[in-house]
Amino acid sequence: MVLYTTPFPNSCLSALHCVSWALIFPCYWLVDRLAASFIPTTYEKRQRADDPCCLQLLCTALFTPIYLALLVASLPFAFLGFLFWSPLQSARRPYIYSRLEDKGLAGGAALLSEWKGTGPGKSFCFATANVCLLPDSLARVNNLFNTQARAKEIGQRIRNGAARPQIKIYIDSPTNTSISAASFSSLVSPQGGDGVARAVPGSIKRTASVEYKGDGGRHPGDEAANGPASGDPVDSSSPEDACIVRIGGEEGGRPPEADDPVPGGQARNGAGGGPRSQTPNHNQQDGDSGSLGSPSASRESLVKGRAGPDTSASGEPGANSKLLYKASVVKKAAARRRRHPDEAFDHEVSAFFPANLDFLCLQEVFDKRAATKLKEQLHGYFEYILYDVGVYGCQGCCSFKCLNSGLLFASRYPIMDVAYHCYPNKCNDDALASKGALFLKVQVGSTPQDQRIVGYIACTHLHAPQEDSAIRCGQLDLLQDWLADFRKSTSSSSAANPEELVAFDVVCGDFNFDNCSSDDKLEQQHSLFTHYRDPCRLGPGEEKPWAIGTLLDTNGLYDEDVCTPDNLQKVLESEEGRREYLAFPTSKSSGQKGRKELLKGNGRRIDYMLHAEEGLCPDWKAEVEEFSFITQLSGLTDHLPVAMRLMVSSGEEEA
Repeated sequence: MVLYTTPFPNSCLSALHCVSWALIFPCYWLVDRLAASFIPTTYEKRQRADDPCCLQLLCTALFTPIYLALLVASLPFAFLGFLFWSPLQSARRPYIYSRLEDKGLAGGAALLSEWKGTGPGKSFCFATANVCLLPDSLARVNNLFNTQARAKEIGQRIRNGAARPQIKIYIDSPTNTSISAASFSSLVSPQGGDGVARAVPGSIKRTASVEYKGDGGRHPGDEAANGPASGDPVDSSSPEDACIVRIGGEEGGRPPEADDPVPGGQARNGAGGGPRSQTPNHNQQDGDSGSLGSPSASRESLVKGRAGPDTSASGEPGANSKLLYKASVVKKAAARRRRHPDEAFDHEVSAFFPANLDFLCLQEVFDKRAATKLKEQLHGYFEYILYDVGVYGCQGCCSFKCLNSGLLFASRYPIMDVAYHCYPNKCNDDALASKGALFLKVQVGSTPQDQRIVGYIACTHLHAPQEDSAIRCGQLDLLQDWLADFRKSTSSSSAANPEELVAFDVVCGDFNFDNCSSDDKLEQQHSLFTHYRDPCRLGPGEEKPWAIGTLLDTNGLYDEDVCTPDNLQKVLESEEGRREYLAFPTSKSSGQKGRKELLKGNGRRIDYMLHAEEGLCPDWKAEVEEFSFITQLSGLTDHLPVAMRLMVSSGEEEA
């Protein structure tokens, strides 16, 4: 399939579209600024309360007449531009495909050689997030502002989190599950240049074990801590080559002393820095609390160092690394069972996006300029990106569309096929956007017999108003039909002669309903959940006890308690904090919506990550290895991103 790198089939139409949009844009921008000036966020209200001279109100009163005069002057040009822009949308393609060409050895083509479908299984990591990148005036309805700056910061934080070395910390103590940056950052120095794990002197106040999982050929220095610069190649070695180092301490004891210093191999704790900033997170610079160089990094970032490759004269990994890895596999599984006896996989609230993130699905990337800024940042880690997905005008749908679908997809693996469908059944404000579903087929490997190993991913954003359950159910019906059609139309295999092996089938996005609200009973019982498994769900209306809501209470977005990823992580780990800062479902029998005394569960979980257990390669099995709720975008959106790591294994491995 040919992927579209431009929105129009020829340069003449593209040039005409640019001219028409240039005529429309001044009017669009002025309307947005005028409306935004009368919708203050809670952060701006606090600033005005601290402004005795009322300078902000004075500026608003001064510039409003100027904006109005310019708006009136721009209307004729906007009308002329609209006459050209509207009919051009019938020729517009439904997405723009962008590929970063200079990825070097870390490119998608190199990733395909890492897994041949035999031997050890392969893990794939998926994440989804609603980032609310609307025009500024519309974003303020959700208590967010400065869309352009937020887009850049969101891209940087996602890139920083995904590009860091993969680190896991398990707390074995049954009574103390907290950890301090000062104590644990000095516990361990991962492999030095000689490939030997070394302990750095430091005190331990409780029994604990640390697992460091660094990339075998990777040197996570400053780039790994703060994220590579935009456009820089990212070396993403295979997790199978990772070395796991586990160090345990005794109650009141000290770790073993290092035999000798390890040059360049000491763990860094990011200490230093001034007082905590009170400004919104998108005004902070690299190294803030959303980055790995933060002085308030989460427990995932407490052990950081330079992992030197242990190589022999022949260039092969040293024996020490192999033995450490093999000896730690059993310990890793045992630690997971001790930590989560009720689940077969890890689950947590994390201050960072997962390391080695493979696929990213975003919703509400509506603003075109913000989408471009976000794409440029994400290209520092992801090689393949689809953005500006959707239709405009009357193309493909019965009502006029002012906004696209808001969907964006980024991948480290090559994209083979793409399809987009717009939901026809929408009403009210949602009818102005071309919300729909994006379907993708990606190649993740190849067998020794040259059979392609592929995966299917679907990203969607359903109807928003909570009272419109029937509309959402109709959209879920369409989603299921489109999923089946896409699998059928893009499959080049037959049962007798399989040319492709399917490793996974994932559906994710903002579904705009939760599994606890009595208003959402129709959606909770939809047949989609019989074909795809939700790792957070026990059944219709019943969540697993560790699952939390993904929709934040917008009134508290700028509170000091949740203004940084680390603060928000700590708040969401307590029931009291969740009740304070998450949006909760309400009961139909309740006459007072929003009263938290009547609420149940751990918040409204409306962002989903589902995976299929059927329809894969017959001898393969895809199981959830990790599931996380992510706070790294605190202050930048009103949703919590969610991530899932799937382990795809074959029957040969289990045998």
